This record gives sequence, structure tokens and C-alpha cells, in this order.
Amino acid sequence: MQDNRGVPTSVLIVDDHPSFRLSARRMLEADGYAVIGEAEDGAAAIAAVDDLDPDLVLLDVQLPDIDGFEVASRLSAAPDPPAIVLTSTRESSDFGDAVAESPVRGFVTKGELSGEALAALIR
Repeated sequence: MQDNRGVPTSVLIVDDHPSFRLSARRMLEADGYAVIGEAEDGAAAIAAVDDLDPDLVLLDVQLPDIDGFEVASRLSAAPDPPAIVLTSTRESSDFGDAVAESPVRGFVTKGELSGEALAALIR
């Protein structure tokens, strides 16, 4: 599903903190995104993408089981993968070249997350 600007609109939020998932859901839904699911770790994220087929995965870098970079690599290897945007409380520079070398559309800090920031990364 895409909006009239060609921006993907169905989102899966992957983060191990329920409070972040709730605030991200509220913010993205207020900006017109359809949050179709949430996952608390990498394994659940992979299963949820298979089940829900989101357009976009908002993916925390630091998860309790599989880190976000590995999850992104696995998801992007699938046929017709979703767009993936990494997020963290840390800056992208804290991860060295890992963000640039990963198969994601971009990175946004949790403090700068907004529907507009996501749209700019995935257009």
C-alpha cells in the first residue's frame, strides 16, 4: 500500500521497548501510516514480515536476539522485500560503516523519528 506521494504506508515497528513501540505507533498513525504490526525482537520481526507483508519496517539496531543489521540482511534477501529504516537512540556514526553497508533505505535516531523523516528516506 502506498500513499498518493508513492510513499509506503504499511509499517511494522520492531523494537524491544514497548514504550517506544507505542509512541512510534501513535506518531506514525497520526502522520497517515498504517501500523500493521509490532515485534519485540529479530526473530519475531522476520516472522511478522512473512505474515504481514509490510511496505516498511522500522527496525531498531539493538535487539535482544539478532541485531538489526542481521535482521535487515535476512529481510532484504527475500523476494520483494520491504523498505527498511534503522533506528536507535545512538547516532548512525556510532555504528561506523555498518549503516552505509547494510541493505537499508536509511537511518533515523529515535529522537528525530517522524512520518516526514521516514518519507524522505523511502521515496
